[in-house]
Amino acid sequence: MPVAAALAAHLEGEVTTLCHCWRLTRSDGTVMGFTDHDREVVCDGMAFMPETGLSASEARRSLGLAVDTVDVEGALSALDIEEADILAGVYDGARVETLLVNWQDASQFARLRRAVIGQIARRDGRFVAELESPERALDQTNGRTVRRSCDAELGDARCGVDLDAGGFQGNGILEGVNGNSVIVSGLDAFETGWFTNGVVTWMSGASAGRRERVAAHRKGVDGVVLDLWWDAAAAVAPGDALTVVAGCDKRFSTCKAKFANSANFRGFPHLPGNDAAYSYVTEEQTFDGGPLVE
Repeated sequence: MPVAAALAAHLEGEVTTLCHCWRLTRSDGTVMGFTDHDREVVCDGMAFMPETGLSASEARRSLGLAVDTVDVEGALSALDIEEADILAGVYDGARVETLLVNWQDASQFARLRRAVIGQIARRDGRFVAELESPERALDQTNGRTVRRSCDAELGDARCGVDLDAGGFQGNGILEGVNGNSVIVSGLDAFETGWFTNGVVTWMSGASAGRRERVAAHRKGVDGVVLDLWWDAAAAVAPGDALTVVAGCDKRFSTCKAKFANSANFRGFPHLPGNDAAYSYVTEEQTFDGGPLVE
Protein backbone atom coordinates (compact mmCIF):
# COMPACT_ATOMS: atom_id res chain seq x y z
CA MET A 1 0.00 0.00 0.00
CA PRO A 2 1.42 3.45 -0.89
CA VAL A 3 2.56 5.59 2.07
CA ALA A 4 -0.14 8.22 1.52
CA ALA A 5 -2.84 5.56 1.34
CA ALA A 6 -1.46 3.76 4.41
CA LEU A 7 -1.45 6.99 6.44
CA ALA A 8 -4.96 7.82 5.24
CA ALA A 9 -6.14 4.41 6.35
CA HIS A 10 -4.51 4.95 9.74
CA LEU A 11 -6.25 8.33 10.12
CA GLU A 12 -9.61 6.71 9.43
CA GLY A 13 -9.07 4.20 12.20
CA GLU A 14 -10.64 4.46 15.64
CA VAL A 15 -7.25 4.91 17.36
CA THR A 16 -4.30 6.88 15.94
CA THR A 17 -0.66 7.04 17.00
CA LEU A 18 0.44 10.39 15.61
CA CYS A 19 3.07 12.95 16.49
CA HIS A 20 4.59 16.04 14.96
CA CYS A 21 8.20 16.27 13.81
CA TRP A 22 10.09 19.40 12.87
CA ARG A 23 13.12 19.50 10.56
CA LEU A 24 14.98 22.79 11.18
CA THR A 25 17.67 24.10 8.83
CA ARG A 26 19.62 26.99 10.35
CA SER A 27 21.19 29.86 8.45
CA ASP A 28 24.64 28.28 8.90
CA GLY A 29 23.49 25.04 7.23
CA THR A 30 23.09 22.95 10.41
CA VAL A 31 20.06 20.61 10.23
CA MET A 32 18.27 19.61 13.45
CA GLY A 33 15.25 17.39 14.13
CA PHE A 34 12.73 17.64 16.98
CA THR A 35 9.47 15.93 17.88
CA ASP A 36 6.65 16.30 20.40
CA HIS A 37 6.69 12.52 20.95
CA ASP A 38 8.31 11.17 24.13
CA ARG A 39 10.78 8.98 22.24
CA GLU A 40 13.14 9.39 19.30
CA VAL A 41 11.41 9.10 15.92
CA VAL A 42 13.40 8.10 12.83
CA CYS A 43 11.55 9.30 9.75
CA ASP A 44 12.41 10.40 6.23
CA GLY A 45 16.09 9.57 6.76
CA MET A 46 16.49 11.65 9.92
CA ALA A 47 16.29 11.19 13.68
CA PHE A 48 13.91 13.56 15.45
CA MET A 49 14.80 14.06 19.11
CA PRO A 50 12.32 14.53 21.99
CA GLU A 51 14.61 16.17 24.57
CA THR A 52 13.54 19.77 23.87
CA GLY A 53 9.88 19.05 24.64
CA LEU A 54 8.62 20.96 21.63
CA SER A 55 4.91 21.67 21.39
CA ALA A 56 2.95 23.62 18.80
CA SER A 57 0.04 26.02 18.97
CA GLU A 58 -3.02 25.94 16.75
CA ALA A 59 -2.04 26.15 13.07
CA ARG A 60 -4.04 27.65 10.27
CA ARG A 61 -3.84 27.77 6.51
CA SER A 62 -5.85 30.43 4.69
CA LEU A 63 -6.47 31.22 1.05
CA GLY A 64 -4.88 34.29 -0.51
CA LEU A 65 -1.54 35.95 0.15
CA ALA A 66 -1.88 36.57 3.90
CA VAL A 67 1.00 35.35 6.09
CA ASP A 68 -0.12 32.42 8.26
CA THR A 69 1.71 31.76 11.54
CA VAL A 70 2.07 29.00 14.12
CA ASP A 71 4.08 29.12 17.36
CA VAL A 72 6.46 26.34 18.41
CA GLU A 73 7.58 26.26 22.05
CA GLY A 74 10.44 24.33 23.61
CA ALA A 75 13.13 24.31 26.28
CA LEU A 76 16.55 25.89 25.95
CA SER A 77 19.23 23.25 26.45
CA ALA A 78 22.98 23.06 25.95
CA LEU A 79 22.62 20.03 23.66
CA ASP A 80 20.02 21.41 21.29
CA ILE A 81 19.02 25.07 21.13
CA GLU A 82 21.32 27.42 23.01
CA GLU A 83 20.45 30.97 23.98
CA ALA A 84 23.81 32.22 22.66
CA ASP A 85 22.99 30.85 19.19
CA ILE A 86 19.61 32.61 19.22
CA LEU A 87 21.33 35.87 20.14
CA ALA A 88 23.91 35.34 17.40
CA GLY A 89 21.09 35.16 14.85
CA VAL A 90 21.73 31.66 13.48
CA TYR A 91 18.00 30.89 13.78
CA ASP A 92 16.85 34.09 12.07
CA GLY A 93 15.19 33.09 8.81
CA ALA A 94 15.77 29.38 9.47
CA ARG A 95 13.60 27.00 7.43
CA VAL A 96 11.28 24.63 9.28
CA GLU A 97 9.45 21.65 7.77
CA THR A 98 6.57 20.13 9.78
CA LEU A 99 5.77 16.42 9.42
CA LEU A 100 2.80 14.43 10.69
CA VAL A 101 4.14 10.96 11.56
CA ASN A 102 2.67 7.66 12.70
CA TRP A 103 5.22 6.91 15.41
CA GLN A 104 4.39 3.18 15.41
CA ASP A 105 5.28 3.01 11.71
CA ALA A 106 7.39 6.06 10.84
CA SER A 107 7.31 5.21 7.14
CA GLN A 108 3.79 6.65 7.25
CA PHE A 109 4.13 10.41 7.31
CA ALA A 110 2.90 13.52 5.56
CA ARG A 111 4.52 16.93 5.08
CA LEU A 112 2.11 19.45 6.53
CA ARG A 113 3.83 22.75 5.83
CA ARG A 114 7.06 24.59 5.22
CA ALA A 115 7.74 27.76 7.14
CA VAL A 116 10.40 30.30 8.07
CA ILE A 117 11.26 31.39 11.62
CA GLY A 118 10.22 35.01 11.98
CA GLN A 119 10.61 35.95 15.63
CA ILE A 120 11.98 34.12 18.67
CA ALA A 121 11.07 35.13 22.23
CA ARG A 122 12.96 33.83 25.28
CA ARG A 123 11.68 33.64 28.83
CA ASP A 124 12.22 31.46 31.90
CA GLY A 125 14.57 29.02 30.17
CA ARG A 126 12.18 28.45 27.28
CA PHE A 127 11.82 29.81 23.78
CA VAL A 128 8.84 30.45 21.51
CA ALA A 129 9.53 30.52 17.77
CA GLU A 130 6.99 32.02 15.40
CA LEU A 131 6.80 30.02 12.16
CA GLU A 132 5.63 32.10 9.20
CA SER A 133 4.34 30.71 5.91
CA PRO A 134 6.32 31.18 2.64
CA GLU A 135 4.09 34.14 1.79
CA ARG A 136 6.28 36.06 4.24
CA ALA A 137 8.74 36.63 1.38
CA LEU A 138 6.08 38.68 -0.42
CA ASP A 139 5.99 41.11 2.50
CA GLN A 140 9.73 41.92 2.33
CA THR A 141 11.18 45.03 0.74
CA ASN A 142 12.96 44.13 -2.50
CA GLY A 143 15.15 46.39 -4.57
CA ARG A 144 16.15 49.92 -3.66
CA THR A 145 14.10 52.51 -1.82
CA VAL A 146 14.23 56.21 -2.61
CA ARG A 147 15.53 57.99 0.49
CA ARG A 148 18.09 60.61 1.41
CA SER A 149 20.40 58.28 3.35
CA CYS A 150 22.70 55.71 1.79
CA ASP A 151 21.50 52.11 1.61
CA ALA A 152 24.93 50.49 1.11
CA GLU A 153 27.07 48.92 3.83
CA LEU A 154 30.39 50.62 4.40
CA GLY A 155 33.11 48.76 2.50
CA ASP A 156 30.86 46.59 0.32
CA ALA A 157 30.99 46.49 -3.49
CA ARG A 158 28.36 49.21 -3.90
CA CYS A 159 30.11 51.51 -1.42
CA GLY A 160 33.64 51.01 -2.73
CA VAL A 161 35.53 52.30 0.34
CA ASP A 162 38.73 50.35 1.01
CA LEU A 163 38.60 49.71 4.76
CA ASP A 164 42.20 48.46 4.80
CA ALA A 165 43.49 51.89 3.81
CA GLY A 166 43.15 55.41 5.13
CA GLY A 167 42.99 54.61 8.84
CA PHE A 168 39.45 53.25 8.65
CA GLN A 169 40.26 50.21 10.78
CA GLY A 170 41.78 49.70 14.21
CA ASN A 171 42.96 46.76 16.31
CA GLY A 172 42.51 46.61 20.06
CA ILE A 173 42.61 44.46 23.17
CA LEU A 174 39.69 44.17 25.57
CA GLU A 175 40.60 45.52 29.00
CA GLY A 176 37.23 45.39 30.77
CA VAL A 177 33.46 45.10 30.42
CA ASN A 178 30.81 47.30 32.00
CA GLY A 179 27.32 46.24 30.90
CA ASN A 180 27.05 46.91 27.18
CA SER A 181 30.27 48.93 27.18
CA VAL A 182 33.77 47.58 26.66
CA ILE A 183 37.05 49.29 27.56
CA VAL A 184 39.65 48.78 24.84
CA SER A 185 43.36 49.55 24.53
CA GLY A 186 45.12 50.26 21.25
CA LEU A 187 42.61 52.76 19.84
CA ASP A 188 43.88 55.97 21.46
CA ALA A 189 45.01 57.44 18.11
CA PHE A 190 41.43 57.69 16.83
CA GLU A 191 39.28 60.72 17.59
CA THR A 192 36.11 60.40 19.65
CA GLY A 193 33.16 59.21 17.57
CA TRP A 194 35.29 57.79 14.76
CA PHE A 195 33.94 54.25 15.33
CA THR A 196 30.33 55.24 16.18
CA ASN A 197 28.03 53.12 13.96
CA GLY A 198 31.01 50.93 13.07
CA VAL A 199 31.39 47.17 13.53
CA VAL A 200 33.51 45.24 16.03
CA THR A 201 34.73 41.77 15.07
CA TRP A 202 36.08 39.60 17.88
CA MET A 203 39.30 37.93 16.74
CA SER A 204 39.96 35.66 19.72
CA GLY A 205 38.23 34.24 22.77
CA ALA A 206 34.90 32.47 23.14
CA SER A 207 33.16 34.91 20.76
CA ALA A 208 35.80 34.77 17.99
CA GLY A 209 34.18 35.60 14.66
CA ARG A 210 31.19 37.34 16.21
CA ARG A 211 30.33 40.84 14.97
CA GLU A 212 28.81 43.64 17.05
CA ARG A 213 27.54 47.08 16.03
CA VAL A 214 29.06 50.06 17.85
CA ALA A 215 26.46 52.44 19.29
CA ALA A 216 28.99 55.05 20.52
CA HIS A 217 32.76 55.59 20.68
CA ARG A 218 34.20 57.79 23.39
CA LYS A 219 37.21 58.26 25.62
CA GLY A 220 36.74 57.54 29.30
CA VAL A 221 38.89 57.74 32.41
CA ASP A 222 40.15 54.16 32.02
CA GLY A 223 40.66 54.30 28.22
CA VAL A 224 38.70 54.09 25.00
CA VAL A 225 35.09 52.99 25.56
CA LEU A 226 32.90 51.34 22.91
CA ASP A 227 29.17 51.06 23.62
CA LEU A 228 27.91 47.97 21.79
CA TRP A 229 24.50 46.83 20.56
CA TRP A 230 24.75 43.40 22.15
CA ASP A 231 23.13 41.18 24.75
CA ALA A 232 24.73 40.20 28.03
CA ALA A 233 25.03 36.61 26.76
CA ALA A 234 28.04 37.57 24.60
CA ALA A 235 31.07 35.69 25.97
CA VAL A 236 34.09 38.01 26.08
CA ALA A 237 36.90 38.39 28.59
CA PRO A 238 39.85 40.74 29.19
CA GLY A 239 42.66 39.92 26.77
CA ASP A 240 40.37 39.14 23.81
CA ALA A 241 41.55 40.74 20.56
CA LEU A 242 39.20 42.71 18.34
CA THR A 243 39.10 44.65 15.10
CA VAL A 244 36.82 47.66 14.64
CA VAL A 245 36.03 49.56 11.43
CA ALA A 246 35.03 53.20 11.16
CA GLY A 247 31.36 54.05 11.47
CA CYS A 248 29.14 55.63 8.84
CA ASP A 249 25.83 57.35 9.63
CA LYS A 250 24.70 57.05 5.97
CA ARG A 251 24.59 60.83 5.41
CA PHE A 252 25.95 62.48 2.26
CA SER A 253 28.01 64.99 4.26
CA THR A 254 29.73 62.15 6.16
CA CYS A 255 30.39 60.20 2.96
CA LYS A 256 32.03 63.27 1.45
CA ALA A 257 34.02 64.58 4.42
CA LYS A 258 35.00 61.37 6.24
CA PHE A 259 35.45 58.91 3.39
CA ALA A 260 35.88 61.15 0.29
CA ASN A 261 33.43 58.82 -1.43
CA SER A 262 30.59 61.13 -2.52
CA ALA A 263 30.72 59.77 -6.09
CA ASN A 264 29.59 56.36 -4.80
CA PHE A 265 26.91 57.64 -2.39
CA ARG A 266 23.91 55.29 -2.70
CA GLY A 267 21.20 57.66 -1.51
CA PHE A 268 19.29 60.63 -2.90
CA PRO A 269 20.52 63.63 -0.87
CA HIS A 270 19.02 66.22 -3.24
CA LEU A 271 15.51 64.83 -2.85
CA PRO A 272 13.24 67.45 -1.20
CA GLY A 273 11.50 66.21 1.92
CA ASN A 274 8.10 66.97 3.41
CA ASP A 275 9.47 70.15 4.96
CA ALA A 276 10.19 71.54 1.51
CA ALA A 277 6.96 70.29 -0.02
CA TYR A 278 4.71 71.88 2.62
CA SER A 279 6.71 75.01 3.45
CA TYR A 280 5.90 78.49 2.19
CA VAL A 281 8.18 80.99 0.54
CA THR A 282 10.14 83.43 2.73
CA GLU A 283 12.63 86.17 1.89
CA GLU A 284 15.55 84.20 3.31
CA GLN A 285 15.02 81.18 1.02
CA THR A 286 16.46 80.74 -2.44
CA PHE A 287 14.51 78.81 -5.06
CA ASP A 288 16.83 78.88 -8.04
CA GLY A 289 16.92 75.15 -8.82
CA GLY A 290 20.34 74.73 -7.22
CA PRO A 291 21.35 71.66 -5.14
CA LEU A 292 20.10 71.37 -1.60
CA VAL A 293 23.27 69.61 -0.45
CA GLU A 294 26.76 70.69 -1.54
